[in-house]
Amino acid sequence: MEDIKAYIESGILELYVLGDVTPEERAEVEAMALKHPAIKAELAEIERSLELYAEENAVEPSPERRERVLNSLVTNLGDDRTFPSRNSKQQEEDEEQDNVIPIHRAKTYKFYMYAFAACLALLILSVAALISVYNNLQESKTLLASLQSQNQHYTNRVNLLDEELSIFRDPSFKLLTLQGTPKSPKSAITVAWSAEKKKVMIDMAKANMPVNDKDHQYQLWALVGGKPVDLGVFDADTTSKDMKEMKSIASANAFAVTLEPRGGSASPTTEIMVIGKF
Repeated sequence: MEDIKAYIESGILELYVLGDVTPEERAEVEAMALKHPAIKAELAEIERSLELYAEENAVEPSPERRERVLNSLVTNLGDDRTFPSRNSKQQEEDEEQDNVIPIHRAKTYKFYMYAFAACLALLILSVAALISVYNNLQESKTLLASLQSQNQHYTNRVNLLDEELSIFRDPSFKLLTLQGTPKSPKSAITVAWSAEKKKVMIDMAKANMPVNDKDHQYQLWALVGGKPVDLGVFDADTTSKDMKEMKSIASANAFAVTLEPRGGSASPTTEIMVIGKF
């Protein structure tokens, strides 16, 4: 149905009625009219419209032209070459009276060509705009993920600082600075311990311990009744500014640090580097 509508709107039927078609186009129109009643009805409507148009715009011929045509029909079957020609002034007057409005060939095909070009240009602009929006969206998502990661980092940092401050505000915590021994006289580290909460923390920001190699770690001990109890290992990280939580213990007489093989030992294997007693 769409094909028949497009064929009717193409302008070929108007050209057929006006006789401005090739023999091939004429044969095609006549075949389509026999096959499709809608096309046949459209042809009839076009012919009727042209007849009405001709009647409304008809021009009454001058008396001289009427007499000339009738005489031509009677005397020599319309061969008006036997009559004397008119002068140029009469021809101009006749031409002015012949108020005939020419019907130009439809511009349908050119219109469709321009319409298609405009649609194609609009499609290209739309695709370019969508690509730009998509790229901007991806950049926004990346930026949002980065901001969320930074926000999480700052949140964790603030929570850690709050926790560290709570240690100094909590009266159950005792601060003890472990001093260096003859083995490492300049070493020192601060331990925060709450017997009530069984919690032990070391202050890495104020730690003054020689940097350990990759095969060794420092190990914190609690001295309970003169016996060492393992509280975990740590590295002398000079860049860390945090409190490091060690293993829990409820009772201790002193704390000490030794340098042990990486991962720690069951009991001290080297001399004590720092020690502090309550």
